[in-house]
Amino acid sequence: MKVIRTITEVRQEISRLRQSIGSAEATVGFVPTMGYLHEGHASLMRAAKEQSDIVVLSIFVNPIQFGPNEDFDSYPRDEARDVETARLQGVDIVFIPSVSEMYPEPTQTTVSVSQLTNRLCGASRPGHFDGVTTVVSKLFNIVQPQRAFFGMKDAQQVAVIQQMVNDLNMAVEIVPCPIVRESDGLALSSRNVYLSEEQREQALVLSQALRLAQETIDTNSSVTAANIREMLRKVIQASPLAVIDYAEIQAFPSLQPLADHEMVYGREDVLIALAVKFGKTRLIDNIKLHKSEVLSHV
Repeated sequence: MKVIRTITEVRQEISRLRQSIGSAEATVGFVPTMGYLHEGHASLMRAAKEQSDIVVLSIFVNPIQFGPNEDFDSYPRDEARDVETARLQGVDIVFIPSVSEMYPEPTQTTVSVSQLTNRLCGASRPGHFDGVTTVVSKLFNIVQPQRAFFGMKDAQQVAVIQQMVNDLNMAVEIVPCPIVRESDGLALSSRNVYLSEEQREQALVLSQALRLAQETIDTNSSVTAANIREMLRKVIQASPLAVIDYAEIQAFPSLQPLADHEMVYGREDVLIALAVKFGKTRLIDNIKLHKSEVLSHV
């Protein structure tokens, strides 16, 4: 495995690996991350390894997707541990560019996806998704993968990147991968390290609310979107430290909110999505109903 820090070198190494495999058509699987890797990231690397000839992992805390009062400077970092995690998963290249390598001059070009980015996290984090789509498009241009692997914990990000790829005719397949959870149901996140013991315990309310919503939908053919929204808020607000950003039920991947009167039973295009703050830490979680992600991990 090679750790590479420049754009020129990563392109050269991908070309060299293709030559050593003996095929210019050798497939590249790409896992873009911001580091501080956990088992959720490891599951993406394993999926990439299974579906690709060459696996490239990037570690880059992207400054342009953070707002002025967000945690760019304090975002957790542990490069040595990340590199070892990648090695254990059989990654071929770890690309760790500096900010100056990715943005040698102030960016004058951005990639922006409209509509999908105005809701959920985009509503409370203006400009966030412009930063995400800009850096991901840059990384796609640098690595030129055939497949890119993203976790469904950030389902909105998956929908936005897929829309970008479709609209711009990018030659990359987006592979969504299931959420990975702790044994008690908490979705793995690099930001979980910020939680105090009490906040960590109360954060379990997210997966509990999702599980209850799914059970209700599975057993009640007359339940409406309004019923689910009310239920989510009631369950989460019972946790004293929880401050709700959103608790929403939407179609996926359009992210169009379901009307209050719409019935939910039997639908397979529904995303229930949560964003909740515990102190200064903002956690997101979701479930796509037909995947039963929460129930299979709790």
